[in-house]
Amino acid sequence: MASSTPTSTTAPPPTPASRVKALGVAAMAITVVLWASAFVGIRAIGPHFSPGSLTLGRLAIAAVVLALLVLPQLMKSRLLPRGREWWPILAYGVMWFGGYNVALNAAEHVLDAGTSALLINVNPILVAIMAGIFLKEGFPRWLIIGSLVAFAGVALIAVGSAQPSAPGESPTADVAGVLLCLLAAVLAAVSVIIQKPVLRKFPAAQATWFGIMVGALCCLPFTGQLVSEVQAAPPEATMGLVYLGIFPTAIAFTTWAYALSLIEAGKLAATTYLVPGTTILISWLLLGEIPTVLGMVGGMVCLVGVGLTRRRTRPGRGAKRKVLR
Repeated sequence: MASSTPTSTTAPPPTPASRVKALGVAAMAITVVLWASAFVGIRAIGPHFSPGSLTLGRLAIAAVVLALLVLPQLMKSRLLPRGREWWPILAYGVMWFGGYNVALNAAEHVLDAGTSALLINVNPILVAIMAGIFLKEGFPRWLIIGSLVAFAGVALIAVGSAQPSAPGESPTADVAGVLLCLLAAVLAAVSVIIQKPVLRKFPAAQATWFGIMVGALCCLPFTGQLVSEVQAAPPEATMGLVYLGIFPTAIAFTTWAYALSLIEAGKLAATTYLVPGTTILISWLLLGEIPTVLGMVGGMVCLVGVGLTRRRTRPGRGAKRKVLR
């Protein structure tokens, strides 16, 4: 005799697409503002910390802060990477949290914050190209055109960085600084592509914490430098290091990972073109730094380039006629 009591198989209602989109936009907005402030923070405390020790200090602080959130979740879920699942985590941990930060910190010893942010922003173009190839997100014609335009903008920034921003002043950058920023951009772009599949298996905070721990372990050789430099640094520089660890690292990289879990990598990366303008504004207000005119023009060309990458190819008249037939 069949039971008269119906069994409920109703699943929880899915999150509305509009809410998911709003959460992704909010997470990316937080990331943009905090990452922009990081360029200024690095430039401000750079005289007191070497690139390696600054990276180690920033990652160590972020690891402790995120551990307070991640460890209780891990104790409940026991969701840890196994076997080959560690390989992509190790890769973006070394390249992004380790290599990217050391290269950027070294670059900002000779580059102003705004110029550094502009140069790093070749990264979205690289992400869009690699996402189209490796993540199958599409590779439209306008992506190629926009990439060429954006690289032309980077070339203008590089030329402008070798010129003084005002008569009698020294150049704002040198070739080494430009190359370090471009290296950081490449490392970040590759890391985004590697991180995307990881976020299908692990929550954003855990994926970020794993990477931060890997990066911190890679930077342990700088421990001696960090200890001596913290002892010699003024309190405001140490507080700046704490800020970089908590906000642009622990929080911003987590909100980035969360947004990346919701949005295609190429589309998400393009939003980071808001970072240079925000960085320049913060840098002007706090440090009095303004990139050269040619550097600003190059930045605008980069923005035009990324705008072109977002265009969609419309079907021609011939294609429309075939559809109608």
